[in-house]
Amino acid sequence: MSGLDYARAQMGVSLAFHIVFAAAGVALPLFMVIADVLWMRSRNPVYRELSQRLAKGTAVLFAVGAVSGTVLSFELGLLWPRFMERFGAIIGLPFALEGFAFFTEAIFLGIYLYGRDRVSEGFHLFAGVVVAVSGAASAFFVTLVNAFMNGPPAEALVPGAAALDPLVGMWSPSWSTQVVHVLLASYEATAFAMAGIHAALLLRDPTRELHRRALAIALAVAATTAIVQPLSGDRSAKHVAAAQPIKLAALEAQFASETGAPLRIGGLPDVEARRVHAAIEIPGGLSFLSFGRFDARVRGLEEFPREEWPPVVGVHLAFQVMVGTGTALAGLGALAALLALRRRRLPDARPFLMALVVATPLGFVALEAGWLVTEWGRQPWVVRGLMRTADAVTPVLHRAWPFWVFTAVYLLLGVVVALLLARQFRATAPGKGGGA
Repeated sequence: MSGLDYARAQMGVSLAFHIVFAAAGVALPLFMVIADVLWMRSRNPVYRELSQRLAKGTAVLFAVGAVSGTVLSFELGLLWPRFMERFGAIIGLPFALEGFAFFTEAIFLGIYLYGRDRVSEGFHLFAGVVVAVSGAASAFFVTLVNAFMNGPPAEALVPGAAALDPLVGMWSPSWSTQVVHVLLASYEATAFAMAGIHAALLLRDPTRELHRRALAIALAVAATTAIVQPLSGDRSAKHVAAAQPIKLAALEAQFASETGAPLRIGGLPDVEARRVHAAIEIPGGLSFLSFGRFDARVRGLEEFPREEWPPVVGVHLAFQVMVGTGTALAGLGALAALLALRRRRLPDARPFLMALVVATPLGFVALEAGWLVTEWGRQPWVVRGLMRTADAVTPVLHRAWPFWVFTAVYLLLGVVVALLLARQFRATAPGKGGGA
């Protein structure tokens, strides 16, 4: 591997680790607040216990997210100094605002954790709401940075243009589509993980009320976000088709420009032969989804210089995984909503609970695949149209050692977090206190 490969791999491992805990840290406070509201309305002690355990889980995820996020901030400067030198003023503003959101979240999480029975119920709930909003705000500001990297504003692309105003740089053309998609994915992935865990616990002990209440909360969020997310994905795809046609061509392995381009399901791209093996093709499907017409022309990779192609195989396969898992979760969410409306109660049939258990990791699989689509689909650019990744990397040698050291650190952190969360879940075993 070259030095550039090691730098990209180190950043990739760091982000792949961080995104799981960041997404869960964004979503879990919402469930915590919902449980608290239900406790205040019903005075059912199960909801109080659930909110307490969700708060403990939020604290663990917040701590790990803070550590892994700090490492990422150092890696931006150490691995990509030329990127930071040129664009630091632009991305620094949203990162600074993310820092304010982070500190606000930390302060009010402390109040929520240690202020129960010490402050009024109303203020305690307010603290939880601030934690939930601050977590979402952190994701919002970080996503603005990624949106800039994927498609900077037109003002930045004018040759000889003056330095871009950071306030202009924050609001890239794709910011709204990316932010909505990221937030929905965070809530969806965490909700299905929580639903799957409590479904598994209900299979072991169907009489535990805490698991039923927790499953009801998680399933409501999971079904809602899973059904809405495809609409967000369609909006994002239409923006990519219009603003980043080379990325769309890589997503669909569309090598030739074509009128009435087919939508490909599955398949393995052969870059040298410029064809896709074993794909199911829906005639005109890509043209319709991209531009709203079955006879629309879709630009193929052949129209772009070969050195600007993203890694087609990886991008296409990651996109297929994202769409496939997202579709499965949307179907499961729609089924959950249908069963709940028809029976007027929580769906708890054994086959359905088993399906939820199987789906437990799928939201995070889709989340990771979507991140790969975004990052690989931008290559070979670190900021599309302005700086190539190879031009942004540090000239320092021996980048293999940091990669392996940081990978080991993340593995250790992962084991510690798994043990801490397992300790929380063990309390939910039959005959013990409930938990989330």
